[in-house]
Amino acid sequence: MVPLRDDNPIQITPYVTYGLIAANILIFLYELTLNPQLLNGFFHIWAVVPRELTASFNGVPSTQSVPEWLTLVTSQFLHGGFLHVAGNLLFLWIFGNNIEDRLGHIKYLIFYIACGVLAALTQWYFSAGSSIPSLGASGAIAGVMGAYVLKFPKAKVLTLLPLGFFITTVRVPAFFFLGFWFLQQAFYGAASLDAPANIGMESGGIAYWAHAGGFVFGAILGPLLGLFSSDSESQVL
Repeated sequence: MVPLRDDNPIQITPYVTYGLIAANILIFLYELTLNPQLLNGFFHIWAVVPRELTASFNGVPSTQSVPEWLTLVTSQFLHGGFLHVAGNLLFLWIFGNNIEDRLGHIKYLIFYIACGVLAALTQWYFSAGSSIPSLGASGAIAGVMGAYVLKFPKAKVLTLLPLGFFITTVRVPAFFFLGFWFLQQAFYGAASLDAPANIGMESGGIAYWAHAGGFVFGAILGPLLGLFSSDSESQVL
């Protein structure tokens, strides 16, 4: 299932969501200018490399020009391909504007970055010795989705549904759509613990634990930052 759009109107212009989308696109365009060797070096500097982050937590001096803790933020703006960036930004465009509308611009930006950091730390916890760079906005966007399903559980998400050779659209309740997505990430994350060569970080694949962790932390941080406050309060910041 691929989401197309939600049916929740917004009352403020989601400048932060637009800015995040623009920043991710611009950085991805820069990545396209790099040859494979330079791109690999770029990822090792700005993405989270779990083994190097573990070393920094243990007090081992880093040879990198960027502090390892900073990559918990910078990695959120890196992507490994067209489908990676397109899929992430589609979900951000669909769900981000409603959460920004409820939290306000400043708190929404804090929320987004915090979810991304906590998601990256969740993935690091399960792959602390990995040398494969972890990158992408997926963890932060998963946090947005976790907040969305709390605030708009009955909202209908217009969804593209392939049926063999045919494609149709259906409106699926957000609770079902995002709940299924979360269970899928948690299942694959658990599977990666027993089969690291086939799925998850060690294969250079999808960081499922970052997705699941971001979703959970988004559901926790959203209410703490005022997700259920009145509209007038949420639009002040």
